[in-house]
Formats: sequence, structure tokens, C-alpha cells
Amino acid sequence: MFPLMMSPWLIILMKNFIKQIPHEITESGKIDGAGDMTIFVQLILPMIKPALATIGLFLALGYWNEWYQSSLFLTAKVTVKPLQYTLYEIVNKLDALRNSVAGQYVTLTDIPEQSVKMANAVLATGPIVLLYPFVQKYFIGGITVGAVKG
Repeated sequence: MFPLMMSPWLIILMKNFIKQIPHEITESGKIDGAGDMTIFVQLILPMIKPALATIGLFLALGYWNEWYQSSLFLTAKVTVKPLQYTLYEIVNKLDALRNSVAGQYVTLTDIPEQSVKMANAVLATGPIVLLYPFVQKYFIGGITVGAVKG
């Protein structure tokens, strides 16, 4: 289960972000008498919120766009399927309909192939576009962490 939760890229991203936090912050916490857990929760964790938001967004995008594992493990008997897999099935069925009609002497020119693909794109990107404004404040905070206050 753990390998599905993280990827090496996200671990490297978090490691490099934590390396940028000055060591003096943990030293000042130790001088004040705080324990390791207090230092992490009260000093380090607020500073790494932008990295956690970035990793959370990357994981959310990865799981949201996941359709391949669904196609491997789900059978036809399953009634509830992920949205991305359902959209993939719609496009495949539309292609199969177009190919089956093209082989016969029936003219069917009104198959809305591009319209269906564009509607699928809107359905697929809609929730992520709605999620991004809530995570955006952490990205801006991550940009300004190392900035010089003037």
C-alpha cells in the first residue's frame, strides 16, 4: 500500500524542500526546551505546508487520472467504476460504433465524436480545476518562504 501512496519523485521533492529549512530554527527550539515532536509540529510543519500541498496535488492528479489499473482489475460485473475509466469506455464505444458503421453501406455522418471527447475533457479536468484555488495559497507561500522582506 505504501508504494502506491508515494513515488520516488515526491520523496526527492520533499527531501530537497526540507533541506532548505535553516538548521537554526531547530536549534532555537532546542534552546527553548522543546522536544523533537514539538519542534516538528510547531516549527517545521508550518514551514513545509507548501511542499505538502504540492505533493498532495500531485497525488490527487495521479489518482484522478488513473484509469489503467481500473481497466486491468475491474470486471464487467462491477457496477460502480471510476470516472476516468468510464470516460475511456465511452470514447472506445464511440470509436467502435464509427468503425462498425463505416464498413457497411450506411451513411452516418452525425456521430459527435469530437463533441464527446471535449465533454469528456471538461468532466475529467473540472474537479481538479475546482481544487486548485484551495491549494494555490500554499504555492504562493512556498514561493515567498525564501524571499527577503523589505
